[in-house]
Amino acid sequence: METIFEKIIAGNIPANKVYEDEQTFAFLDGEPVNPGHTLVISRKPYKDIYEIPQADFLAVMKTVHKLAPIIKQAVEADGINLHNNNDPAAGQRVPHYHIHIIPRFENDGFQHWQGSEDYHEGEHGKEIARSITDFLK
Repeated sequence: METIFEKIIAGNIPANKVYEDEQTFAFLDGEPVNPGHTLVISRKPYKDIYEIPQADFLAVMKTVHKLAPIIKQAVEADGINLHNNNDPAAGQRVPHYHIHIIPRFENDGFQHWQGSEDYHEGEHGKEIARSITDFLK
């Protein structure tokens, strides 16, 4: 099924395009956190971080790297957040890989996430790190 992002790339749904190249497409988010909130997407419809090949992921990140300082300057932001959601549990609403470039302003009211528990010096953190590194082998 064609996603809304594929329809935007094809020109079937209007969007405020800010950049495009052979591998990526960037446009203003239709429901922005702040002015200048931009989505950078791969032209190919990879669902998420797990599916996108490394070369296409790197192309998206190259575009993000190019646009972030330009967007910050253009909207006179105080900072920039880069945000990526994968899977519905993490807030992904469109199954097409994308990165949010979110301009931030002092006291803009947008909430950062808060950690709920640290690992302290116990075994819990070591067990999780060991589990991750075991999958790397």
